[in-house]
Amino acid sequence: MNYDDRETRTSEARAADVAMQLPALITHAQAHSAAAAKQLAGVDANAITDTSALASLPVLRKSEIVALQSQTAPLGGLEGLALQNIDHLFQSPGPIYEMGMRSHDWFRLGRFLTAAGVGQGDRVQNCFSYHLTPAGMMFESGAKAVGATVLPAGIGQTEQQATAAAHLGITTYAGTPDFLKVILEKADELGVSLDTLNKAVVSGGALFPSLRSYYQARGIDCLQCYATAELGLIAYESQADTGMIVDEDVIVEIVTPGTGNPVADGDVGEVLVTLLSNHDYPLIRFATGDLSAWMDGVSECGRTNRRIKGWMGRADQTAKIKGMFVRPEQVAALVAKFECISRARVEITRENEQDHMTVKLETSDQSIESIAKAAVQELMKVRGDVVLCAPDSLPKDGKVIDDLRVYD
Repeated sequence: MNYDDRETRTSEARAADVAMQLPALITHAQAHSAAAAKQLAGVDANAITDTSALASLPVLRKSEIVALQSQTAPLGGLEGLALQNIDHLFQSPGPIYEMGMRSHDWFRLGRFLTAAGVGQGDRVQNCFSYHLTPAGMMFESGAKAVGATVLPAGIGQTEQQATAAAHLGITTYAGTPDFLKVILEKADELGVSLDTLNKAVVSGGALFPSLRSYYQARGIDCLQCYATAELGLIAYESQADTGMIVDEDVIVEIVTPGTGNPVADGDVGEVLVTLLSNHDYPLIRFATGDLSAWMDGVSECGRTNRRIKGWMGRADQTAKIKGMFVRPEQVAALVAKFECISRARVEITRENEQDHMTVKLETSDQSIESIAKAAVQELMKVRGDVVLCAPDSLPKDGKVIDDLRVYD
């Protein structure tokens, strides 16, 4: 089953539609988005009809959005409609602020849920956060679009999560890849059966092969999508095979990190995304900071858009831990908070199918461990171990965040 017939278009039909959508998007952005108008100053919208022409436009980076928002609250002038007409505002770590609308499947997650076999009759336990960030609402609107019933569970409270899933006959989990395992283990501990749960739709972190196998062994078909707070759905897995199919409402480019220059097919590069259909928030050549690569061919499920290999790391040293981004500037803020700390290094590993963060601090003061641990939680929004190290003992390789997880 397909979400709509655009998923099976020929490449020629898709290109013809893009040739109409791109000029319309750029024209709207130039007329209605103050920040986008500056980005696109002097651009002839009618000349931008394909990805080759799109590659001539400047790249928009998240750091630029943060700077724009510091000058013009709340959204930096990037919005493509009047502020009073915006339904929701969200805050993500950074902080960076995003918008959302109540209109039908605005974040476009319904396409992914359909590909995962979620629809009418399904009961979805939505364990994405509803607090400040848009993830909970993104999946809620997608579930509504496909006719599924939603339990807005959010995060934490694993005993309640397990018992509610059993009582309500939940069929589908939605959340970060790791948290479902926590719920399942709590259900086992309580002696609660979750035998109705047979599907999982996950995002917000890497779905490691061993974790997917664990779910499969328990009769749960787990698929992942690639989505962000700013862009909504970018790409998604189907039940047919590997790789992520690009959403019909975006253009994906894969470029050499730090540039706007396309890489050769199959080479790893940074993902840039242009939102074709969303004139409310016209993001053009937005640099996600994520790495991926093109895959050959198309999916065996019949969807004809190109596929990417999924998330393959970050173009910078930013890492996602338990669904939250940890950035080099947060590490710098931690060092600046303590006069006795000269350097810091964050190391990320996997333990028992969960992300684990260790923060190593160079200091001569061995009494700061407890207050440093509190500062890590405050500044990085993720719990982690703190290890105090002797001055000049950490590697001098330029890394402040070292992701040691294995993704293959």
